[in-house]
Amino acid sequence: MTLYHERWQAETAYASLKATLLNGRVLRSGHPADLDQEVYAILVVYQALIHTAADAAASRPGLDMDRLSLTVALHAARDQVTTAAGVLIDGPARLVGAIGLALLDNLLPAHRRQRMKARSLKSASKYAPNIGKHPATAQDYTFHAQVTIMEDGLAPRPRR
Repeated sequence: MTLYHERWQAETAYASLKATLLNGRVLRSGHPADLDQEVYAILVVYQALIHTAADAAASRPGLDMDRLSLTVALHAARDQVTTAAGVLIDGPARLVGAIGLALLDNLLPAHRRQRMKARSLKSASKYAPNIGKHPATAQDYTFHAQVTIMEDGLAPRPRR
């Protein structure tokens, strides 16, 4: 059962990429090379935020990484980029910067409910009622058609 819950971390990572970083937007690139560049940029931002979160977690022994929010890290990083606050620091460099401090100030609850989804049957096919109602062998049909060639074309439609 523990392995099942750990599997959700990968699912959460995919959801983070789609929902948090892209915020519901689609990729804008129209050319494959540009698309590669855009995907790599998103992955680089994701990895930078995860490494920043890991540094913040390492600064507090025993802190579980699951208590750090990617959304908080992303908002703190956006604030850093748009305001350029705290880019140049006074004194020695710290491992935990403004993004890490924001993460540590906004920890998620220590004991969250386990993520689980009840197993369910696939929904029935909409084609199921037609099973066995169609002939299993080829059928012969006769088709009669009449083609009319209009030398003068069609009459124009009246304007409304």
